[in-house]
Amino acid sequence: MEIGSFDRGDNISSIDEAKLESIKALRNGGIEPYPYSYSVTHHAKEIKESFAELEGKEVSIAGRAMQLRQMGGITFIDIQDRSGRIQGLIRNNELDEKSLLVLTNSSIGDTLGIKGVVMKSKRGEISVGAREITMLSKTLRTLPNKWQGLTDTEARYRYRHVDLMMNQEVLKTFETRSKFMRHVRDVLDSRGAIEVETPILQDVYGGAKAKPFKTTYHTLDDKQMYLRISDELYLKRLIIGGAERVYEISKDFRNEDADTIHNPEFTQIEYYEAYSDYETFMKMMEEMLSSFALKTFGGMKIEYQGETIDFTPPFARMYWVEELKKITGIDVSTMSDEEARKLNDAELLGLKHPDPYHVADSLFDKYLKNKTYQPTFVLDFPAYMCPLTKIKRGNPLRAERFELYCGRMEVANSYSELTDPTYQRKMFDDQERERKKGDEEAPPFDEEFLDAMEYGMPPTAGIGISIDRPTMIFTNQTSIKEVILFPPMKSLPPNELSNEKDQ
Repeated sequence: MEIGSFDRGDNISSIDEAKLESIKALRNGGIEPYPYSYSVTHHAKEIKESFAELEGKEVSIAGRAMQLRQMGGITFIDIQDRSGRIQGLIRNNELDEKSLLVLTNSSIGDTLGIKGVVMKSKRGEISVGAREITMLSKTLRTLPNKWQGLTDTEARYRYRHVDLMMNQEVLKTFETRSKFMRHVRDVLDSRGAIEVETPILQDVYGGAKAKPFKTTYHTLDDKQMYLRISDELYLKRLIIGGAERVYEISKDFRNEDADTIHNPEFTQIEYYEAYSDYETFMKMMEEMLSSFALKTFGGMKIEYQGETIDFTPPFARMYWVEELKKITGIDVSTMSDEEARKLNDAELLGLKHPDPYHVADSLFDKYLKNKTYQPTFVLDFPAYMCPLTKIKRGNPLRAERFELYCGRMEVANSYSELTDPTYQRKMFDDQERERKKGDEEAPPFDEEFLDAMEYGMPPTAGIGISIDRPTMIFTNQTSIKEVILFPPMKSLPPNELSNEKDQ
């Protein structure tokens, strides 16, 4: 595949020799094309929104040149900064010698600084009438042409820097992601919670049912370690120690398949609050999501993939074991291993480990997930699916756990946490038996966590809140890769990794 064109949308341009010559010309004229700094006074959006106050005043803007066109002795340059675009209007005969040299050696893609007065062009476009132009970074590569842009999905993810240049709405997606993360943090801080950090490398992984990534810790005698699948068990130790309210914004890792709503590396916020139960967190999630929608979009209703999602509290509640039984006649709360294997075959689920946990989970996906487009608390799981959760008050076959769904995606998972160390040991024993039978997702026995529990853990509610999936909803995206700046990609063939030195 030839490097040097965006025609197929799946590779990147080579270095342009003419641009190298422009760099020489600039340096020969005493201009450094990669200076140390530049004083920016205003951004594009600010100038447009405050034109009445700024008209006739001098400003300095900086950004990437996205269009450059000549009309007689006037040059128009569209400068793009993070807030948007604004036109630079340059009368060539009014520039000093150095600015004229910069203009002569400028091309689309260069980062330029323009100092001048705020004005309108003859066509009424708000512009900056340039008095001085500064080269801030000379591009060596050619941007995709303005008509074709960069639209190939894989190329956009692989060359995210070019994607951001060509598709400004992408930056808005990640600004919304940042706002949502900050909002969640603000909500938890307002509850008196402490933000903490716990180990990413763990010698015993736990807190979820997932296959881990493995690595080796050489300075600990080549000890096998795991990237965390959850930070739950460490945060609970802090609750045991008396911290009462703690959370972590965490990168977690699960060595599983990726699809449009799953990524092996993902971001969540886990929060634990002593003396609370899962009912506390249902109310918290209603307030958190509705207030973000109101603050960000001006109302509780937002459009997502052609439908309206309404975040007005209270959210719907689905008691899913009962709902599934109504539809299928199957009571997953009493399912045996043999019944799970038979259901796996009868329902064509195709599970590698058709135990009750995986079969129940798959039956929910098959029959009930489609009913969770609006914000819905999916409540009270079979107890065997929740080894870290208190049993449901009045029903030992259920556990006090909810998953919050929205847009048919799980966006939060919460428990009334199990605090009985004796019962916790039994649940760990059950998990260990499943692991030894070949279930790679069953976590190993964690004796150190049990040691901590035996000091006494107060009543506690815990929750994991996705950052990626709510961002998908709030930015109207259908793929999780659209809300991850640098999603994992398969390696390019060696011939596609060549650069100008090989040509």
